[in-house]
Amino acid sequence: MKLTYNKTEKLKSKKEIEALFLKGKSVSAWPLRLVYLKNEKTNKVGVSVSKRNFKLAVDRIRIKRLLREAYRLNKTFLKDNNIEGFSFMILYNNKEMPDFNLINSKVKTLFTKFNDQNSKVKE
Repeated sequence: MKLTYNKTEKLKSKKEIEALFLKGKSVSAWPLRLVYLKNEKTNKVGVSVSKRNFKLAVDRIRIKRLLREAYRLNKTFLKDNNIEGFSFMILYNNKEMPDFNLINSKVKTLFTKFNDQNSKVKE
């Protein structure tokens, strides 16, 4: 499996994002929160960093890059557990600049919690 983050995987539709926040469920692993909602086809992922916590765009963009990279490296977890057809939004909720190791470990924790919560629903 290629570890890429293609255009087809990006969550861009305003309708999908709005539905995600209205009807979606969430799991948290401080300082990250994962909001998810079942959709029809492939997994779509978006990332967000609050402008309230990071005034400079440079800082927000840096954190978004870290979040996307952590997703890209850990998306095999979703494939291995047959998790298909979800919209995800990963939110960063802290005021301190993170390092990649923290973000990467928290994304793994988020996906594990999501898988646990999702597998309970299926049973």
